[in-house]
Amino acid sequence: MAFDYKKEYKEFYMPKNKPSIVKIPKMNYIAVRGKGNPNDENGEYKQTIGLLYAIAFTIKMSYKGTHKIDGYFEYVVPPLEGFWWQDEMKDSIDYNSKDQMNFISIIRLPDFVTKEDFEWAIKEATNKKKVDFSKVEFLSYDEGICVQCMHIGSYDDEPTTINLMHKYMKDNGYKLDITDNRYHHEIYLSDPRRCDVSKLKTVIRHPIRKKE
Repeated sequence: MAFDYKKEYKEFYMPKNKPSIVKIPKMNYIAVRGKGNPNDENGEYKQTIGLLYAIAFTIKMSYKGTHKIDGYFEYVVPPLEGFWWQDEMKDSIDYNSKDQMNFISIIRLPDFVTKEDFEWAIKEATNKKKVDFSKVEFLSYDEGICVQCMHIGSYDDEPTTINLMHKYMKDNGYKLDITDNRYHHEIYLSDPRRCDVSKLKTVIRHPIRKKE
């Protein structure tokens, strides 16, 4: 049976719908950076999703070809994730100004995938699909201590869940630590094209640090 990161690492991907504190280890990702409203059908965000999945599945299916990845095992491609921020907003996001969103769209890579394997996948996908993958990068990210919670419902209703997270954070002696390299983080467990908005499942994660 294929290894499923959501099931094997439930503490990262399947938290309860009440806040908790978690330490996230360093992970490697396929990543694409961009800006703009994620709901814009012709926008940059929608374009990045195709780039990410093309590389993710090139790596996943590599065992069927001539490129052999050391330590490879069959796995389910992990869920789509995103880091989000707005240039004028320090500790929050203005959900009414989606055009001002900056993002890094990511998909987790299995630990056995090296930078060299990633570069092979870029070349392989470029040759097969005749698409420019130059924006896709190999990202190593050490997220550290965070508060997280499962949000169920519309993305626009996230502030309600975030308020609960921040209260829990403060009650447990932490403060928010969103910086230029620590981000508002979302993990998308539902496909909005196939799921009722009221049932969308999104893990929301915010970086924190102990109060001084």
